[in-house]
Amino acid sequence: MDLDLFDLLGLGKDPGDFTSLQVSLRAAVIFFTALILVRFGAKRFLARNTAFDVILAFILGSTLSRTINNSAPLLPTIVACLVLVLLHRLLAALSFHFHHIGSLLKGNAEKLISDGKIDPAVMRKHYLSEKDLMEALRLKSTDNPAGVKSAYIERNGDVSVVSREKKS
Repeated sequence: MDLDLFDLLGLGKDPGDFTSLQVSLRAAVIFFTALILVRFGAKRFLARNTAFDVILAFILGSTLSRTINNSAPLLPTIVACLVLVLLHRLLAALSFHFHHIGSLLKGNAEKLISDGKIDPAVMRKHYLSEKDLMEALRLKSTDNPAGVKSAYIERNGDVSVVSREKKS
């Protein structure tokens, strides 16, 4: 029995004719390809959760998954995903060097609380209710806005909190 890589991956076959082994091997190839692409994409790629990063993750997952059931060709799809990761890295580098590009791609942090006073306009802009804000404060170990020096809604949607210094 002479099996080559072409046959093992079901290349050139109709998806309805795939064996379980072929689908499994294609899934393994895509898994390792995705792992390499994500590692090449840099550490921040899945850690930041900004729209800029999440969009790439969705597109990669969606595009690569199509190769498993052969609704997209294997090699051209992998190349397209590599181009997307390279584009992401390029835009991330440009964002690092040019603040206005970073703001355009990732947004800006906005102050929610300043010296214990909540800014209702910023809360409205981000559809952040008082209950949402209080939850975020509790998760940062405070439950009283008056004890907060400043709080920001960050570019990734998280709320960061700087507490007032306690006097001894």
